[in-house]
Amino acid sequence: MACTTILVGKDASYNGATFIARNEDSPSGQFCEKKFVVVLPKDQPLKYKTILSHQEIDLPENPLRYTSTPNANKKDGIWAAHGVNSANVGMTATETITSNERVLGADPLLKKGGIGEEDLNVIVLPYIKTAREGVLRLGSLLEKYGTYEMNGIAFSDENEIWWLESIGGHHWMAKRVPDDSYVVMPNQLGIDSFDFDDTFGAKKNHLCSADLKEFIAENHLDLTLPGKKFNPREAFGSHDDADHVYNTPRAWYIERFLNPKTAKWDGDDADYTPSSDDIPWSMVPERKITVEDIKYLLSSHYNGTKYDPYGSYGEKNMRGAFRSIGINRNDSLAIIEIRKEMPANCKSIQWMAFASNAFNVIAPFYTNIEKTPRYLSYVPRSVSTESFYWCARLIAALSDAGYAKCLNHIEHYQFAVGSKSHEILKKYDKIIAAAAESEAISLCEKANAEVAQMLKEETQKTLDKVLYETSCLMKNSYARSDA
Repeated sequence: MACTTILVGKDASYNGATFIARNEDSPSGQFCEKKFVVVLPKDQPLKYKTILSHQEIDLPENPLRYTSTPNANKKDGIWAAHGVNSANVGMTATETITSNERVLGADPLLKKGGIGEEDLNVIVLPYIKTAREGVLRLGSLLEKYGTYEMNGIAFSDENEIWWLESIGGHHWMAKRVPDDSYVVMPNQLGIDSFDFDDTFGAKKNHLCSADLKEFIAENHLDLTLPGKKFNPREAFGSHDDADHVYNTPRAWYIERFLNPKTAKWDGDDADYTPSSDDIPWSMVPERKITVEDIKYLLSSHYNGTKYDPYGSYGEKNMRGAFRSIGINRNDSLAIIEIRKEMPANCKSIQWMAFASNAFNVIAPFYTNIEKTPRYLSYVPRSVSTESFYWCARLIAALSDAGYAKCLNHIEHYQFAVGSKSHEILKKYDKIIAAAAESEAISLCEKANAEVAQMLKEETQKTLDKVLYETSCLMKNSYARSDA
């Protein structure tokens, strides 16, 4: 299983935007080339057939245009990962999550047919105009077709963020992220409270499959003691020893960073430890959260703790004990930012990064476009320095091998791209907001081209530097020259 998700409500973010962000990671020992493209309505199918499960699905007419981050090699399907549609609704799918034997015995995952991560963005994102509509459409598809895997999916618009979790083969629940809070999801079923009165009443902050309450009762899934509130994580989630190595440490590190004083995170008397099963699903941060915070956290390898696998930072017997967030098999990272204060024609930004987040950079792209820059859409099967994905892979592999020598170059790379990205956004936000509506798409594409050119120049400079540093560290190096 793979991926890590962070969701940030509009009142918890530094600029009032909603943010949904997710690392897409490959399984162990695999690497998946990703690209950034736009799907136009004329290219969206009316009949969709999945590759993995051979499920056929009729799709509505009149789809919206949307951005997509598909696999470059589509032998296993599209796997669109992250995107924003022309109604300024964002979606990231999926976060693989866990369950338990009782749930999967009551509602087994499908052995044949159904929908999964391969398909969800394609069959949902072009047909929704709010985050809530995304939940309802996906929920209805899960009930109709079922699924062969457990997944968590995020939807966002300028006002709301919703998080949906599948439960068994056909059931689901969804919860609205509080505006003043953030959410962390590390490959586990995460929702830790749920209000059925709201679900079957006003539906303000909770939604679920129509028979979920009966499903829980009939199968004795509620583990709540008298006087306590229902906890979906206890009912539907996992409690494996493996979680304490692979999943819970990631939530611990992120919440420890964003709420260092809210709870005690270290020591024998800590409120939460890397192996705690009750780390909160959502918290109100101690300060507002920035794009840079999200990128740092989704790149982290337990920086500054005894678990850091790099150099002499971690303790020898604990170094690398837990699964890092920023790992070698990160495929892509998208941070979808939807800005309420901006006009509709430049409201949404999709920040994109490829390969291992510990060594890469993230750059912003307007989504009101009909094409993406070639540097991000061109991903050949063979390694090429004309492709941002492949450059990111090369920089990461070289920098990991020469971590101490390359780290300074990576930090300068990240700072340079971040600073110049904000500069370009600030310039074009003003230009696009003042321009005629008919010019918006071409201006957004012009801005994206400028970002891509800057990104290419900074990436080439950094690749040159880390190649030099790592070449000097080769085992067959020798100090004496030929003279």
